[in-house]
Amino acid sequence: MRIKIFAPSYKRPEKSITQITYPFVKLVVRESEAEEYLENGNDIIVCPDQAQGNISRVRNWILDNLFDDDTDCIIIVDDDCKAISRWENQKNTKFNENELIDFCAKKSLLCKELGFKLWGLNTVMDKGAYREYTPFSFIQFIGCPFHGHIKGTKLRYDEELPLKEDYDFTLQNIRKYGGCLRVNFANYNVKQSEQIGGCADYRNLAYEKEQFFALQKKWGKDIIKKDKGSKRSFDYNPIMKVPIKGV
Repeated sequence: MRIKIFAPSYKRPEKSITQITYPFVKLVVRESEAEEYLENGNDIIVCPDQAQGNISRVRNWILDNLFDDDTDCIIIVDDDCKAISRWENQKNTKFNENELIDFCAKKSLLCKELGFKLWGLNTVMDKGAYREYTPFSFIQFIGCPFHGHIKGTKLRYDEELPLKEDYDFTLQNIRKYGGCLRVNFANYNVKQSEQIGGCADYRNLAYEKEQFFALQKKWGKDIIKKDKGSKRSFDYNPIMKVPIKGV
């Protein structure tokens, strides 16, 4: 499988953590910020200004514009990825560049052969979140820090849900294609909401609540639930329950 990996980046013109870790990943940045990104040593692809400012919209721009005859799978990752790793011999071992390319090509092929159009990684690095007898899942949440899209997918991210786009997109894929591939023995290490720019530029508790209820309204209270076990007053990461048997 021929893959390409892109990382949308918005208002973070400093040298991308992802490109320091994996230089072959290209950043997708808006035209008005392109010069500043280049000055800081980033390898970029330029998108129109109007494509940025909403993570769902720029992801859709990538899917609509960057597939070509030499690409079987587009993988979209965060621009602040410190490492992509896998559990091996009881150790969480980081993929080097060549290992990651090989891993992505093989898992993209597996996803295609399963009849799915989306694949991703375990959302948690902790060993307790990985069960050796369940290396793969097919109806579990796949977080946006790593989304692999097989060529021919008909689905797009909901631009009305820019803070819950990964929950919605996972559910879209399960409904249309019968599932999606999550590789449970591999994971990512990203900063997510720890820094400025990107989604952090418009993320706050009030908007998180609004987005949670919008997601719940779209899919129903039986599928999208509050995490009542969380120690937070409001946990913006919902619990997703798919009404299909399986893992």
